[in-house]
Amino acid sequence: MQGPTLQDALDAAGSAVDLLWKPNTPPVVVPVVPAEFSGWRNEQRSWESGVALFDLSHHMADLFVDGRDAVRLLADVSANNFENFAIGQAKQLITVAPDGHLIQDAIVGRLADQSFNVIGIGTTHSWIAYHAQARGYDVQLKLDPASDFREGDPILFRYQVQGPMAGQVLRRLFGDALDGIKFFHFRTVELEGRRFNALRHGMAGQAGFEFFGPWEHADFVKAELLRAGEAEGITQVGGRAYYTVGVDSGWMATPVPAIYTSPELEGFRRFTSVFSYEGMGALQGSFYSANIEDYYLSPYELGYGRSISLSHDFIGRDALAAAKDEVRRAKVTLVWNPDDVERVFGADHDLIHSYTKDRVEVGSTLVGVSEYAAYMEPSGTVHSLAVVDVDHAKAGTKLTLRWGQHPGPAAGSDYREDFAAIRATVRPAPFHDYARTAYRAG
Repeated sequence: MQGPTLQDALDAAGSAVDLLWKPNTPPVVVPVVPAEFSGWRNEQRSWESGVALFDLSHHMADLFVDGRDAVRLLADVSANNFENFAIGQAKQLITVAPDGHLIQDAIVGRLADQSFNVIGIGTTHSWIAYHAQARGYDVQLKLDPASDFREGDPILFRYQVQGPMAGQVLRRLFGDALDGIKFFHFRTVELEGRRFNALRHGMAGQAGFEFFGPWEHADFVKAELLRAGEAEGITQVGGRAYYTVGVDSGWMATPVPAIYTSPELEGFRRFTSVFSYEGMGALQGSFYSANIEDYYLSPYELGYGRSISLSHDFIGRDALAAAKDEVRRAKVTLVWNPDDVERVFGADHDLIHSYTKDRVEVGSTLVGVSEYAAYMEPSGTVHSLAVVDVDHAKAGTKLTLRWGQHPGPAAGSDYREDFAAIRATVRPAPFHDYARTAYRAG
C-alpha cells in the first residue's frame, strides 16, 4: 500500500495507546444523512412505537468478494461455518486474532454461489483483503468505502424500515412479496420494474426489513417507502438518533480491534493504512490503561458464541476453543440513575451518544468497562453497554460508573481524578424485551 501504515504510526507513537488516546474527541457523525429530520427524540420513539426509515447507504463500507476461493477465504479468516450458507442468506461475520480476541464483526450476505457482500465499519474488510493477498486466494475484491472516504455515489443503497407498524406499511407497498422470508435471509423484489433485495433484519432490534440494491434506484425506493408509510406517520431517522440504536439493540458498535501487539500480525499492520478505523480510532474516558490489550474483547463476552463454529480450522480457532468455558465477563445494559445524570450533565443535557471507555466499579474496585452510552427518550434516561465481571452481571445489580476524561499517557495508569460518580443498575442486553426475545427468536 502507499502512504504511512498502521505499523509506521505505532512505531512513531511508541504504543497503540499513545497513538489512539484522544480525550474530548466528539462523537462520529453519519456522512451525508441529515443530523435530524423531526428531532432526535421523536426519531428515537419512532422505531419503538411506530415505524422508522433508516438510510444506511453512507456510513458503512461494502466489500464484494468474488471468485473460486471466496468461500474458503471467508471460512479461513472467520469463526463462522459456511457449509450450509445458502444464496440469499446473511449472517454476522466474526473475525478474531490468533489469541481469540475480537477483531471486528460485520454482516456478510451470499449473493451467488461464489459471490459475497461484507458490510461493516472497515477492519474486517482490511483483514479479508490482507489474507486474500498474503495467501494467494483466487478471488476478486472490490471495496466501496463509506461516503466520507469515497468520491461519487455508493454502489448500493441501503434502507431499513422497522418498528411495530413496519409490517402494515410494507404489506401495503409489496403485497405478499415479502411473505416467507426467514430472519437474516433476503430475496429479490420488484417495484415498477426496479429490482432490488429485501433482507429480513433490523438494526434497532424491532420488526422490519432492510432493502438494498443498485444506487440508481435509491431515490425511487426511498420515495416509495415514504409514500407507503404516510398513514402511519413514517419517520425518517437522522444521523444523531441513528447512532443510539446500538445501545437499544445491544450491539457493541466500536470494539477495539485486537491487532496492535501480536508479532504474528505485523504483516497485517504493515498492510493497513494509518487512515483507517484501526489507525484513527479514539480512546477516551475515565478508564485508562497503558496496555492496549486491556481494551480487547472476547466474542464470548459480547454474546457472539452462537455465531462461532469450531468445526473448521480458522485463525484464532484454538484460542477460542480454550476460552469457551472460561468466560469471565458478560455484556450488560447499564441504566444510569436519572438524578445523577441531571446532577452531572444538567437538566437540559444533550448526551445523545458517547463512545467513551468508562470505569465501572463496586466501591473503588474496577469490575468492568462501559463502552457505549446514549440517552434513550422512551425510557427517559441514559443507557450504556458495558462488559462487567460475571459476578456483577445479574439484572438488578447496583454499580457505579465513573464519568470524566483521563488525561492519558502523560498521567499514567495510576492517575486518579475526582471523576463524577453515576449510579447504574444492571439490565439485560438488549434492554427491551422484544429485541431480546421475539426479534432474536426470529
